[in-house]
Amino acid sequence: MRIMAFDYGTKRIGIAVTDPMQIIATGLDTIHPLKIIDYLKKYLQTEQVERFVLGEPKQMDNTPSQSAMHVKGFANLLKKTFPEIPVELFDERFTSKMASATIAQSGMGKKARQNKELVDTISAVILLQSWMSKSF
Repeated sequence: MRIMAFDYGTKRIGIAVTDPMQIIATGLDTIHPLKIIDYLKKYLQTEQVERFVLGEPKQMDNTPSQSAMHVKGFANLLKKTFPEIPVELFDERFTSKMASATIAQSGMGKKARQNKELVDTISAVILLQSWMSKSF
């Protein structure tokens, strides 16, 4: 079964998944928050997901950031809608900066680095890879 990670934002949610053997994390999509539940219901009709990993926004001093309440709300929505799939929060500090750096290092131009959907999807991949390295 797959693990699915979310880089939650009030405008976009970056999504990444593992392969069924949980070896590789891959960017899946970027979805508007109002469309995420329908998207997940459709995805779960064809794919099995063992766990949701949700980026937990924190300040440098380890306190919750301003967007933490939105993430908690999304976590509760996932738990309510998909009670059979556990939701785990995981520190997401620096994922957006790391995503931008990854895009820059890949040779893509400034336009790609400014593509917020691409940054959100890569942030979700980095979040999922980080979670996998700590969990396995």
